Amino acid sequence: MLDDLAKRFPPDLAYSVFFDTTVFVTSTIAEVERTLLEAFVLVAIVVFLFLGKLRTTIIPLLAVPVSIVGTFAVMLAIGYSANTVSLLALVLAIGIVVDDAIVVIENVERVIEEEPHLSVADATKKAMGEITGPIIAITLVLLSVFVPVAFIPGSAASCSASSPCRCRSRC
Repeated sequence: MLDDLAKRFPPDLAYSVFFDTTVFVTSTIAEVERTLLEAFVLVAIVVFLFLGKLRTTIIPLLAVPVSIVGTFAVMLAIGYSANTVSLLALVLAIGIVVDDAIVVIENVERVIEEEPHLSVADATKKAMGEITGPIIAITLVLLSVFVPVAFIPGSAASCSASSPCRCRSRC
């Protein structure tokens, strides 16, 4: 893109790339892809081994793509770009969604075993009534560990934040 723009520069003007963040972002994307693959495999194995049902194994595996699409949709809507910090947030969001999905599945399975007369929908409603508070608490505790990263002072933190306007003014 800069090469195309350079054709319009005056003859005495040249440009050079001082710092190319795409190298780090590309590397981070590769690591995120690897981590997602490992997460898929581990979640499938662990959930199947502990719950022993294919249906309960598929649910957390569907939660991962839904969380990825949802995260990128929100990022697009608020104008954030894919950088190292936003990709870290993506991995954390996926972890939280999968963790919550596993907790919900385990509790629904427990309710179905204890009360076999309930339909799956009724068992899910009962299970969610029991664990909505703890799931919110788990999510808030996990987020409280990582949210302080957003408040790191300095120009490095400003440029690692996803906001394009903050980056342009400081870097």
